[in-house]
Amino acid sequence: MLRLFRYLKPYAPMVALALLMEFASSMAELSLPALMSVIVDKGVAAGDIAVIWRTGAQMLAIAFVGVAANLTGGFFASKSAMGFGKTLRSRVFSRVSSFSLRELDRFGTSSLITRSTNDITQVQQITFMMQRMMAKAPMMAIGGIVMALATEPRLAWILMVVIPILGAAIVLVAMKGLPLFKSIQAKIDALNRVMRENLSGIRVVRAFDRVEHERARFDGVNADLTATTLKVNRIMAFVPAFITVMMNLTSVMIVWFGGREVGSGAIQIGSLMAFIQYAAHIMFSVVMVSIIFIMVPRAQVSAERINEVLDVEPEIDDPAAPVSPAEPRGRVEFRNVGFGYDGASEPALKDVSFVAEPGTTTAIIGGTGSGKSTLINLLARFYDVKDGAVLVDGVDVRDMRQEELRSYLGLAPQKATLFSGTIAENLRFGRDEATDGELAEAAAIAQASDFIAEKEGGMGAELSQGGVNVSGGQKQRLSIARALARRPRIYLFDDSFSALDFKTDARLRSALRKKTGDATVIIVAQRVGTIRDADQIVVLDEGRVVGKGRHAELMAACAVYKEIVASQLSAEEAV
Repeated sequence: MLRLFRYLKPYAPMVALALLMEFASSMAELSLPALMSVIVDKGVAAGDIAVIWRTGAQMLAIAFVGVAANLTGGFFASKSAMGFGKTLRSRVFSRVSSFSLRELDRFGTSSLITRSTNDITQVQQITFMMQRMMAKAPMMAIGGIVMALATEPRLAWILMVVIPILGAAIVLVAMKGLPLFKSIQAKIDALNRVMRENLSGIRVVRAFDRVEHERARFDGVNADLTATTLKVNRIMAFVPAFITVMMNLTSVMIVWFGGREVGSGAIQIGSLMAFIQYAAHIMFSVVMVSIIFIMVPRAQVSAERINEVLDVEPEIDDPAAPVSPAEPRGRVEFRNVGFGYDGASEPALKDVSFVAEPGTTTAIIGGTGSGKSTLINLLARFYDVKDGAVLVDGVDVRDMRQEELRSYLGLAPQKATLFSGTIAENLRFGRDEATDGELAEAAAIAQASDFIAEKEGGMGAELSQGGVNVSGGQKQRLSIARALARRPRIYLFDDSFSALDFKTDARLRSALRKKTGDATVIIVAQRVGTIRDADQIVVLDEGRVVGKGRHAELMAACAVYKEIVASQLSAEEAV
């Protein structure tokens, strides 16, 4: 957890002020019992009204200072802890945003969400408590012991017996609780994962009538988390109960043995009352330490999980000396590319080579799992190639800045993803400065103008998160319009026509040819009708290129392509 505190450095002045205020508050609290003993022993016992008024006024002034210091310390502790949490969330979000898809797969979405929210909240809370309780408890304990010894050393042996017993009990409980806290955070991940899967897949769940199954699955992980949390709480519940017993026993011992001394005249009543209050301060400090012992292990687990994210060095990073294409045109070349996913027995791509020239359309087709979408991911540098190279205008994409590389690209992904906001905001996602006219043109080319016009507000119509208030075909068309509004040099359409009917598909491709002009267009498709007019068709089979050329050339020379065509078109249509 100490490693995370480097992000607390900007808030160091506020932390220092909070600690200073806690010191002032502690000194004020420790002064009051001594002054009270003066009132009892020198004022009330002697009947000296002047001492009572003078000392009472001092107590009021010190109490006021203590309250002011306490409030001020709480303000600065809250502000620094909240700022620390804000900085951590920003750091984690920035680091996760730089992850490659491989690193995102490693952690999992639900775990990253938990680490960015629940875990940071745990660390934020302990940071606040460290400035309040953790700072105040040692001062109160040490100060209380010193003042108690100075007030009545005859009774100090009681504290020397009680405090070690309390300390040993707290350490034992903390040792038992730490492994369970680690387990709790992992089970929160599992709960988030099940909840996320159920909400994102609610249509499938209901369509297959698996609501009860999902409810049982959720109840299982929920019950597991509840059982572990209850186990921790049962262990931790021992601490306050034990401390309460020890506090009461301590008070009884002080009154019992102190009362005898008062009866013999060795101890004054005021001093005994002050000693009881100092003992209460010491015991209260132990209570605060016990609370911290309960929270620190959980915060430590959370800190380790946060550090796991922050310590990851993204495998895809900008080069130290980036290279820019001398003449940006959008020429794409795959040169002997090989790639495999982690844990896969076979590589996804093997020795793939082809060139996509500006002003032409290159289509990629093949069976399921043949590596079509992987090519798009490598070009966008979501993953890095294992062998060979992907080049844009003669420059290896690994030698380019990611921002510059992706400024060349307009991607319509296989799974159309829309964001909450208006249609216009979604279309401007790739280029903020796009005008209303450019958005309208992009929507017209994507065959989205009609259904946008039918919506209340047109371009200003609100889309729900993920675009759930539009159909699959409408989502695809908006995704295509978003890529067009970007006006890139390279258009990437990753099976983004699959939800369109044949008539809309034909109109869109016709309009697209007029729009793309000198740009490079790469289309990944399953339907032959979508790509048969392409300038170049690349046929993949089990990660290898088994054919390249136009439709007619492949029909004559590529058996795999002929098989795909035969499965979709009649003999007359295939010609």
